[in-house]
Amino acid sequence: MSIEQILLSSAVSLFFGLMMTRVLKPFKLPDVTAYLIAGVLIGTFCLGRFVLVGYSVGFNDRVAPVEGFNIISDVALGFIAFDIGNEFRVTELKKTGKQAAVIGVVQGVTATALVDVALIITHAIVLSTTGQDLLPIPACIILGAIATATAPAATLMVVRQYKAKGPLTDLLLPIVALDDAVGLVVFAVSFGIANALYGGNTDVISIVVNPLLEIVCSLIMGAAAGFVISQVEKLFHSRSNRLTLIITFVFLTVVVAKLSFPIGRIKIGFSPLLTCMMFGTIFCNVCKTSEEMMERTERWTKPLYTLFFVISGASLDLSVFKQPVFILIGLVYILFRSIGKYLGAMGSAKAVGCDNNIVKYLGITLLPQAGVALGMVSTVANDEVFAGTHIGDTVRFIVLFAVLVYEVIGPVLTKNALTRAGDISAKPEGITARRENKA
Repeated sequence: MSIEQILLSSAVSLFFGLMMTRVLKPFKLPDVTAYLIAGVLIGTFCLGRFVLVGYSVGFNDRVAPVEGFNIISDVALGFIAFDIGNEFRVTELKKTGKQAAVIGVVQGVTATALVDVALIITHAIVLSTTGQDLLPIPACIILGAIATATAPAATLMVVRQYKAKGPLTDLLLPIVALDDAVGLVVFAVSFGIANALYGGNTDVISIVVNPLLEIVCSLIMGAAAGFVISQVEKLFHSRSNRLTLIITFVFLTVVVAKLSFPIGRIKIGFSPLLTCMMFGTIFCNVCKTSEEMMERTERWTKPLYTLFFVISGASLDLSVFKQPVFILIGLVYILFRSIGKYLGAMGSAKAVGCDNNIVKYLGITLLPQAGVALGMVSTVANDEVFAGTHIGDTVRFIVLFAVLVYEVIGPVLTKNALTRAGDISAKPEGITARRENKA
């Protein structure tokens, strides 16, 4: 892919993303939903099909493959995780830390349990009806684990756009951050069980040691990055230099977090999301100017996030609609994951003494699903036992279908829940508001 094509696709993505927010403005949809829809329109299944004089105006498997823009997704997720780390300030954790930890674990485990049970029942029904094992038990267990994952990017974008502030928002962002750690542990254990059921060689190292090492190493690496930048930051006094320093360290952290070092059967690896979250957490608690710098970083990253979500929309695979039986299975997954998230959040929030609005609406804000879930799918697809098997294909198909649904309606549900909880108030925004006030 040429440099000209990369620049053209990036420019078209930004333009379509911005224009779609204007088109959908009368419907009062979150910007992130507009970006995703814009991505679908310029993706492989729509405008991306058209190639003019060797260039594609959108994303095309031959000329402008969306996979070629993975670096943008990696960097954007790094900044998103770094930003969410800001929610783990000690002063705030004293108020919500215990509640966030309990709810984060309970809602994830509840979603896994319900999806496991629902899919195993579906497996029995499909097998008895069609005579084909279209949904093997190992696939059910893996899908149950993937159900824990929540999309921090979509949630953060909704919070930012509407400047959500209140008890629900204060609790939501730490829970979304913790969800990554909970998801890693649950996925590792479930994946090991599924591997054993399928006949693979699984032991304590692959089920327990490696995932725990990944979490610990990610936290250590992130903490080190946060401490180092807090010391180096003292050498600079201008805001622009400090912003450059943050961008540099986020880039470096993303790169290092993608490395892995096998030592026999033990794998020393990192979770980019966890590493960057810990980086942001230490920075925001150690650096005295962190609040000011986080505000400046937010302004710089807006175009990056726009590009990230448009590319995410372009990567959504519309071919999932070709197989009705898997759409049915996907709907079962979506329904019971949603019920698990909602009931798990509602029950645990009530148990730890949260107010009524949090009990009622927190579960709805935890429905979006994307990046972490797709990373888990990639793990299944690249595993030496499941790669190229019916199980790998089934997991990929169902999760892609679920992501397609969740990414379009999830941000809308999050916005509505935050509005009903009183964390979003109707206010005129930006230049348009000032123009209207002057008129």
